[in-house]
Amino acid sequence: MTTRIPLYPALFGEQEKILLQSQAFKVSAWTYPSGVQALSLENSRGRLVLLPYQGQMIWSAVFDGCDLTMRNLFEQPRPSPTIIDTYGCFMFHSGLLRNGCPAPEDTHALHGEMPCAPMDNAWLELSEDCVSLKGTYEYAKGFGDRYRACPSVTLRADSALFDIGMQVTNLAGKPMDLMYMAHMNYAYVEGARFVEPLGMQRQRLRTSVPDHVKPTPAWSAYLAQLAAHPTQLTRLDQPSLYDPEIVFFFDGVSTDAAGHAHFLLDHPDGAAFYTRYRPEQFEHAVRWILYTPDQQVAAFVLPSTCEPEGYNAEKAKGNVRMLAAGASASFSLTTGYLSALERQKVLG
Repeated sequence: MTTRIPLYPALFGEQEKILLQSQAFKVSAWTYPSGVQALSLENSRGRLVLLPYQGQMIWSAVFDGCDLTMRNLFEQPRPSPTIIDTYGCFMFHSGLLRNGCPAPEDTHALHGEMPCAPMDNAWLELSEDCVSLKGTYEYAKGFGDRYRACPSVTLRADSALFDIGMQVTNLAGKPMDLMYMAHMNYAYVEGARFVEPLGMQRQRLRTSVPDHVKPTPAWSAYLAQLAAHPTQLTRLDQPSLYDPEIVFFFDGVSTDAAGHAHFLLDHPDGAAFYTRYRPEQFEHAVRWILYTPDQQVAAFVLPSTCEPEGYNAEKAKGNVRMLAAGASASFSLTTGYLSALERQKVLG
């Protein structure tokens, strides 16, 4: 049996307060000094902080004392219509009409309109063994597109893994473009190793240079090496070479008998960050590595329907999906933290 609890802005005061508590879970709500409303989902292993009315992004994730979130410039989320002015979260929903880094000929914002979308509704769903935050956002543009987005995050009892979902429905009377990426900004862990236990057909280096990337001679030389041998970067052990960013694309990712692809970032202490997803939902996958004094990230896999090179480039590649009038598309993945003992039980 599932209990649905509606949320509304008056619940979010200046001080953190408990909304509900059970043997397995605690849910709290508050408003940051910036004015952004936040909600935490907690279990015995850790805590997720989510922004129920700002794209339902996951602002932070901490489990077993390990911070999963990228190092960033922001002590708190900021109210912003675009992700670039509050780029410090653990996960945001990138898309949905446009996605990726805009090229000079593109007109869209970095990663599209969904990351900071002002949600129309938000609610909790609670059962004996899991708690979820869900919501809806309806996008409508005069003489343009109209869709409904329904994101979700589900935390299970006694687990440091959690589920992220997104359903998109085209409410317009004509087909719409669809570009979606589950943008998980995992923490950089020195000495960690990238693991794809089931393998893939090919790993490619992104050779285009977005406007926000300012190449250095050393970086350009390193990129030339990686372009020739992209699989040589298996471990996070040369941080000076990850400034500016390094981005890889994966082709033909292999799956298990259930249709899941598995990716891990193995820590030197035996623990790991982990993601599994279905390539039948996400045809593409991306890896993003960055190490600067202010921002450090090891996004070991970003499942996506396209590559992140902007609308026109992806359209030319044939990577922009079309969603028919009235049709829906659903996406789901499981991600989070594995203890050393849990890691031993995973493939590879």
